[in-house]
Order: sequence, then structure tokens, then C-alpha cells
Amino acid sequence: MAAGLAGSAVLPGCAISQVPAPAPGMSASVTYLHLLAKVPMFTAMSREQLQWVIDHSREWAAAPGAEIATSDRGADSFWTLLDGRWRIEQGASGVEAGHADPARWFGGRDMQALMLAPLRLVAIQRSYVMQIAQSDLDEMLRRGLPLQPHLQAGLNFYRTLAR
Repeated sequence: MAAGLAGSAVLPGCAISQVPAPAPGMSASVTYLHLLAKVPMFTAMSREQLQWVIDHSREWAAAPGAEIATSDRGADSFWTLLDGRWRIEQGASGVEAGHADPARWFGGRDMQALMLAPLRLVAIQRSYVMQIAQSDLDEMLRRGLPLQPHLQAGLNFYRTLAR
């Protein structure tokens, strides 16, 4: 989401990760509140809720072809697509998704409970993704952040992969 903002000063209300990238082809990126508010998964949130999300997540820029996560690596985190496109691969088949599609998130406890065949999440163009620890996602839900419809749409999508 920091696209076009390179060289800008870090603004109040944004966060940047200081930890190593989760995979090759990924780099830390800045989460801007005013841009996060436009992402379909987060449009129903107040400024305070958006700031809480920013404070409890990490944003990453993913180059085309970067493997963001797999069933074995990174699936214990909850990933959501902020901008760009990714592909969820299962064997030789796959499904592409943008930030407004049901498959706009990946990983976490609920997806792992479906016990799907091995999956691979790959950026298919320059993309921005948010990584949220399962404990932070649980706290977001406990606080009443309006994520449930998005989570349910994603689970419905992932159930189709289990067939």
C-alpha cells in the first residue's frame, strides 16, 4: 500500500516492521491508515479500530512470484491481501484473488482446521499483504471488529478446495 509513497516521511498513524521478511521477495512496508480504510476487509472499521489493526500487524510488499506462505510455512499467521493479486495453489491448480474476492485472506487456525491438501500462496503481481498473528486476530474478534463476514466468505471459499 505504500506504492507511490516511496521517499515520503512516515506519517503518524502508520507502522513499519523491523523484523526479517518472512520469505524471499518480500520486504517491510508501511501501513497507512487512510489507505487501509479503503481495503474492503477494513472499510467498516472506525479510525480507532484501524489504528489497533495497524499496531497489531505487519505489512509486507511482495514481488511478483514471491511465495508469501504455504501450508507448512506461515500458515499459522493470518494473511490478508491489501493491494495487488495473489494465487492460492493446490497441486497443479490454483485460484487467483484480489483484495475484494472471498480468497482475500489465507492461513490462521480456522483455515488449518479444514485440513486442506498442501497450499501455496504466491504473489502474481506487486502486492501488499498484512500479516496478523492468530492471537491478535482473536483479540480483534473479541473487541468486535467487523471481520466476521469476510472471514466467513473466505471459509466458504476454502471449503470448496476441500471437495
